[in-house]
Amino acid sequence: MTAAPSAPAPAWRPMQQADLQDVSAIAARVHPDYPEDDAIFAERLRLYPAGCRVLAAGAKLYGYVLSHPWRAGQVPKLNTLLGDLPAEPDTYYIHDIALLPEVRGLGCAGVVVAELVARARVEKLNSMSLVAVNCSTEFWQRHGFGIAAAQTPAHAVQLKSYDGHTTLMTRQTR
Repeated sequence: MTAAPSAPAPAWRPMQQADLQDVSAIAARVHPDYPEDDAIFAERLRLYPAGCRVLAAGAKLYGYVLSHPWRAGQVPKLNTLLGDLPAEPDTYYIHDIALLPEVRGLGCAGVVVAELVARARVEKLNSMSLVAVNCSTEFWQRHGFGIAAAQTPAHAVQLKSYDGHTTLMTRQTR
């Protein structure tokens, strides 16, 4: 008797239009306190497919990332369409990383963060930025991000679309 073949290990791959329903379901499960319409995921994929990836093992999705070039100091509000990307971006923005509980702790998030740093360098962007939610500040600090030094009143307004427990974080790519 031969052993059943083991399931493939999850790996990051480019997000496809056909993945959007599963991406939305993962978002609802991982970020129930930060809901976003399906149109947000579709728009990010349309605007910057190079920054949209999914963690997949065969046909099963375990996570996703949405990221894109943006403007430093400007935080896209939660559940808000961008319209367009800036003509002259100066930061690489990580909109969201979401992993299902069964793949957390396997190093998958670290792999994709390294890929995003490389993507920022390809775009010749010297900084990256994000809004840390769900008590993820320590995770981001392990990956070179720090709490943004200059938090302005405008940032406070932008961050309110998330909740009172978010942190604007940045890092250099060089």
